[in-house]
Amino acid sequence: MSGRGELIRGFYAVIDTAYLLPDELSLAASSLLKGGAQVIQLRAKGLGGRELLSAAIEIRRLAASYNAVFIVNDRVDIALLSGADGVHLGQDDIPPREARKALGAGAIIGLSTHNAGEAKEAISRGADYISFGPVFATATKKDAETPKGLQALRKARGMTSLPIVAIGGITEDNMGEVLASGATAVAMISEVLLSADPCKKTASIISKINPSC
Repeated sequence: MSGRGELIRGFYAVIDTAYLLPDELSLAASSLLKGGAQVIQLRAKGLGGRELLSAAIEIRRLAASYNAVFIVNDRVDIALLSGADGVHLGQDDIPPREARKALGAGAIIGLSTHNAGEAKEAISRGADYISFGPVFATATKKDAETPKGLQALRKARGMTSLPIVAIGGITEDNMGEVLASGATAVAMISEVLLSADPCKKTASIISKINPSC
């Protein structure tokens, strides 16, 4: 582990081509960063390598200007070429330890988990943080597993010391109980990207997570 997993906390912003056209990605990233997002992931399923790399380079530049962490979903090669801070991997993607060989010791490596067993194994597999979910029903990921619920999240929390990003059906209204159940951070996609003003929505979410800010 790189030890930088501690940077993954609070609001975990995701820029997703499930809701955005390729030419909207950088503008959306800018809005979320202006709203205060300090962690941002680019998730662009189906986007060609050249277009994905171009978007990643631009979002990396934006994130750096806000001193924010930039994570690329799935693609170790794009993370490396864009200078991203790290990569988020699925259970069937390149293993975290192999990804670290490519990205370097300081890279932040995330791993998707869906049950307590996977959460428990994440440290030994070389992850710096995990995502857990879907906590609730979600329409964002078409092949999402059945909702796990808060009890499963609490069980996962008991299995690992790694930061946990809860994902799946999380909203500004229910995020409090999700954080109280052991999540270190909450990821929201449609809740933010489909809002009338993603910048203001981000700021509102963050103000509730960190009321002193």
